Amino acid sequence: MPELPEVEVVRRGLADHVLDRTITEVSVAHPRAVRRHVAGAADFAARLAGRTVTGVRRRGKYLWLDLDGGSEGEDAVLAHLGMSGQMLVADAGRPDETHLRVRIRFADDGPQLRFVDQRTFGGLSLHPLVPAAGGGVLPEPVAHIARDPMDPAFDLDAAVAGIRRRRTGLKRALLDQTVVSGIGNIYADEALWRSRLHGARPTERLTRAQGRAVLTAATDVMGDALRAGGTSFDALYVNVNGASGYFDRSLAVYGQVDRPCPRCGTPVRREPFMNRSSYSCPRCQPRPRTPHP
Repeated sequence: MPELPEVEVVRRGLADHVLDRTITEVSVAHPRAVRRHVAGAADFAARLAGRTVTGVRRRGKYLWLDLDGGSEGEDAVLAHLGMSGQMLVADAGRPDETHLRVRIRFADDGPQLRFVDQRTFGGLSLHPLVPAAGGGVLPEPVAHIARDPMDPAFDLDAAVAGIRRRRTGLKRALLDQTVVSGIGNIYADEALWRSRLHGARPTERLTRAQGRAVLTAATDVMGDALRAGGTSFDALYVNVNGASGYFDRSLAVYGQVDRPCPRCGTPVRREPFMNRSSYSCPRCQPRPRTPHP
């Protein structure tokens, strides 16, 4: 699933191509793509027609388009990219993609916005904007999501305190989107490696300095990934123009099992973690003697 840098790459591309444009027509080619819009495909299409995109925003791994006020006030189109969702900008004459699910046309007859999703785990839905737990307004289904480390209003000390209040392993806390958003499996492993911490370290024994170090490392590694266009392990992750990112070439430990640690040369280890995998350096990141269960 795309993490913060990949979603931010898409957000920036959409802001360049769809901001301040008025929607004239929405075509839903597969109802599963709008299954989270409980009123159905016809209602989704009807409620978008005539609306203008006034913002393209993101919090953590969640992306949405702000729309001008309709009969029910300000709304947003929330995009769930899932495992294979793509938000593509395409000229009208370009052939349809094999897995095209939703097409959005605009009044200026310029490039279309197409939602393409091979595995159909993602989708689009329309929701009201409501006050969010971390401040600001968000689409209703994601109003509980905390701010992310790249948000200008992110409070590092508050996030550290939130992690230290948990009674869990450090990596689990980093992945908890209600504590700090945007960090997924890839960047958690990379941040833990940069800060020389093991993901099983109990959060209640984490010092403030260690908490600040791992969140600062997460900010830094996600910034590096953003400048590289994101991490593209899966060819299905692309930006709005269909191009892949290349940060996977710079990963220190994630996916690097048995390869030498870039810092000390010790072979990287893989450990099972929540039906996924964690990668770390046994020497730089020793497993705590009493890890959190």
